[in-house]
Amino acid sequence: MIAPAIGVGLRAPHLADVLASPRSAAFFEVHAENYMGGGPARAALRQLRQDAPVSLHGVGLSLGTDGPINRAHLARLRSLVDEVQPFIVSEHLAWSGIDGFYLNDLCPTPYTAESLAVVAAHVDETQEALGMRVLLENPASYISFDQSSLDEAAFLVQLCSRTGCGVLLDVNNLYVASRNVGLDVHAYLRTLPPGAIEELHLAGHHRTDVEGFPFFIDDHGSAVEPEVWDLFAETIGAFGPRPTLIEWDSQIPRYEVLLAEAAKARRMHSAVEGWAPCPP
Repeated sequence: MIAPAIGVGLRAPHLADVLASPRSAAFFEVHAENYMGGGPARAALRQLRQDAPVSLHGVGLSLGTDGPINRAHLARLRSLVDEVQPFIVSEHLAWSGIDGFYLNDLCPTPYTAESLAVVAAHVDETQEALGMRVLLENPASYISFDQSSLDEAAFLVQLCSRTGCGVLLDVNNLYVASRNVGLDVHAYLRTLPPGAIEELHLAGHHRTDVEGFPFFIDDHGSAVEPEVWDLFAETIGAFGPRPTLIEWDSQIPRYEVLLAEAAKARRMHSAVEGWAPCPP
């Protein structure tokens, strides 16, 4: 793990700003699938990588699919990893495709022994193919499964123990799950082993109402909410600062807005006793 630092998600509207000032953030995270096809996007990523650390965040491996992993997709990811040499590669605890049919969403996985075996086998295959540890991101939950025999944190603990993978702890997703399905975030944080947590995500969410009840959607389309900042403070108080990413994927603002969010996270890192911030 690199020294704790604050990064931002690189999105196309900010590419010129980032290339002009590659040290404006400590690292940049990109969605791996956007760079698998080569062309100008991949060339720009190669250029950025000469001046700044990069992490790859995948959305297409579908590690929770009950069937073989897409080896062509995995090979494309390996090619990108070899070229970019990211310091972190992450994916989602979810599934998004089966038998060649893909959904434009990250679908939930039941937390059962059978599901654990499927995800663990796919994580093992991915880590072997990439030659590095992979982090799994906790989902933003909108439903829960009656058949789940494990809670989400216990599922992640067992997955890390079986495979040696790590956890990308999305703090906004924790908050969304707490409001939508009653996840106990405090028990969740007590359950996860500190050594497994290698990255944190922060993002905004959207609140709506469904039949008079509040419903929270992880849309990455606004600033981090105060309640999520509070949970972030609790998280880094429990685990210590970790590399932290500001995500913003819809209604994308000026680059300076992301940097302001990153500066707030950096100040909170600095407030944790015994940690000295690294320069951007």
